[in-house]
Amino acid sequence: MLQTARRPTAVSPVSTPPRAAAMTPPPSVRVKGFTRSFGATSVLKDMNLDIQPGEFVALLGASGSGKTTLLRTLAGLDPAPVDQVSTPAARAVVFQDPRLMPWKRVWRNVALGLKGRDIRGKAEDALGEVGLSHRLDAWPATLSGGEAQRAALARALIREPKLLLLDEPFAALDALTRIRMHELVLKLWRAHDPAVLLVTHDVDEAITLADRVLVLDQGRIAAEEVVTLPRPRDVDDAFQAIRRRLLGHLGVTSHDPAVAAELIAFRPRQDAH
Repeated sequence: MLQTARRPTAVSPVSTPPRAAAMTPPPSVRVKGFTRSFGATSVLKDMNLDIQPGEFVALLGASGSGKTTLLRTLAGLDPAPVDQVSTPAARAVVFQDPRLMPWKRVWRNVALGLKGRDIRGKAEDALGEVGLSHRLDAWPATLSGGEAQRAALARALIREPKLLLLDEPFAALDALTRIRMHELVLKLWRAHDPAVLLVTHDVDEAITLADRVLVLDQGRIAAEEVVTLPRPRDVDDAFQAIRRRLLGHLGVTSHDPAVAAELIAFRPRQDAH
């Protein structure tokens, strides 16, 4: 019996899952080819930077290197082209000065600008997170330096920012209070999971807190250190090796943390007149 040849059965193509890279969320911060000039002086020069969601980045650099200019740009305080600087709409900044309004109770400072129901309840929750439940109705003038900075953190985090910008918030605190603030910031970062950019002059602080440390020099990122040490971080040989490399990038030969901080803060720019 004559058999006719059968046509091969068409097989539907199997869709392959996209590569992991394609599933990676976009960065929380993207700076691409950004330059900021004041008159004839370029403070940031062709800046490129990505910060991933939930990443903790520290920014080091001598005074005049462009750190504050970059932070102000990311905070939306200085205008920037949208095709060169992209940030989340939900942002918050904590400055070195807590900037609490002295005529408002602490909880009203924390809730400043919030709208909706149960504003006081939200402020109470935020202050509870930073250990200030007992200072809800206090006046800012009665707070210690550490308490005032904790209130400033509560004011930032009550807004559930996707990007938290910290502009040397611990510089004016004593050593013991700084350590406690470091622990608190890490606790809050884990709980709220924002991307964080910390501007600091303190190399040890940067290594203690950040996933990645950047060195800014004359408006450009001159070096990067990825810190994979387990938290909490001890000042062991690996920590000290990272410190030595960062100090070298900063042009500092002294490895004493206190001396290094002073040198970094006050080292003049090479193009200064």
